[in-house]
Amino acid sequence: MRDTRRRPTLRQATLLWILLAWLGMNFMGLARAGQPETFEHTLANGLKVIVKPDRRAPVVVSQLWYRAGSMDESYGTTGVAHVLEHMMFKGTATVPEGEFSRRIAAAGGRENAFTSRDVTVYHQTLQASRLALALELEADRMVNLILSPEAFAKEIQVVREERRLRTEDNPQALLFEALMAAAYQTHPYRHPVIGWMDDLEHMRVEDARAWYERWYAPNNALLVVVGDVEPAAVFALAERHFGAIPARPLPPRRPLAEVTPRGMRTVTVKAPARLPAAYLAWHVPRLQDPVADWEPYALEVLEGVLDGHASARLPRALVREQQVAVGVGAGYDPVARGPALFFVSLTAAEGKPLDEAVAALRREIERVQNEGVSRDELERVKAQVLAAQVFQQDSLFFQAREIGQWESAGLDHRARKLRFERLREVTPDQVQAVARRYLVDDRLTLARLEPLPVEAGMARPASRFMGDRHAR
Repeated sequence: MRDTRRRPTLRQATLLWILLAWLGMNFMGLARAGQPETFEHTLANGLKVIVKPDRRAPVVVSQLWYRAGSMDESYGTTGVAHVLEHMMFKGTATVPEGEFSRRIAAAGGRENAFTSRDVTVYHQTLQASRLALALELEADRMVNLILSPEAFAKEIQVVREERRLRTEDNPQALLFEALMAAAYQTHPYRHPVIGWMDDLEHMRVEDARAWYERWYAPNNALLVVVGDVEPAAVFALAERHFGAIPARPLPPRRPLAEVTPRGMRTVTVKAPARLPAAYLAWHVPRLQDPVADWEPYALEVLEGVLDGHASARLPRALVREQQVAVGVGAGYDPVARGPALFFVSLTAAEGKPLDEAVAALRREIERVQNEGVSRDELERVKAQVLAAQVFQQDSLFFQAREIGQWESAGLDHRARKLRFERLREVTPDQVQAVARRYLVDDRLTLARLEPLPVEAGMARPASRFMGDRHAR
């Protein structure tokens, strides 16, 4: 899925400091009143429940997170986490196929799911008064899913076709897939979330059943509820619907680390496309200690320097001034279970050699490394980065997703509030330091797309940035 983060407008950015002050006063006021932002309770079977009240509308978002994604898969069964996500909608003895979605829709709600490298998540948005329905249905399929060979045979064909459409017929997706396979040599992040086609061709219902029995247990799950709810009432509902489900022994999780890169890696993909393109990815740190770490926050600001707004360095220099690219972007997510990458992507302008565009991009990065950034530029960028964080809080879904992402990555979700302050504390010297330390050739993987002739209607437009999630 491409990066769909909203870029704040200039007007929104000017409101940032007012909003930050408001948020800060609310956080301090809640602390003084002894009222935490979120409420937690863990059932006897190990299911952790986190509730964040938000009473702006009579709506609730419920998300059930399983700490099992494609990074937990083995060679030969890549894609099984995503396949099981599809199968989770195939019904139980009491809720036949299609009935889950029908009941949520009849209650005026909507539901879906997504699989990533780290997790699989099932979510519903509906009237707060109907939360019990969502929890009842989720608890039922946590233990009572019917995995029939007939349903699996049909659904695996759907997944294979999804891979053909999203990846094999999409040159940018093929390029991103090749990038990840080259950037990671030992870590399972090298496998695509949707799986390799050969594994999908040979997958059997027994593979999905083994995955379900291995990971779908209350002691490997997190329930996040955000909306117009009372925490005590949510805990009672969770106990009523999930409390009787027994915990199960989980497989031991061995430490997974990527080998230290020892030189630049390159990969070339030839596919039908209208324009050449490239992805560059550098190995960088992820967030592990929200209090003590500073480099991940500096890398977030560096992302904003390069591609945080319309006048950021890369689009200004490469697209508008030098006109060597028609699209360019940067991406970095510090919150994950596994090792992190700092991405830059570009699509060359028509008639411009890809090498010329890549060289121009690398010169802009060298400018940051050699000249740094001014304090004025840094303050503008931080305003944009922080504004994006503030305005995303408008979404109940985003609030729940942020909590789930932090917890699944092994971080205390309550430390999210530190992120605002730590981002505001980033200095020009820190931005220059992380650019010098990490955006170097020894940490770089470069993936190049060399276009082949395109038949009419065959190639899709170049996407700006490829993410890693596959929605159902």
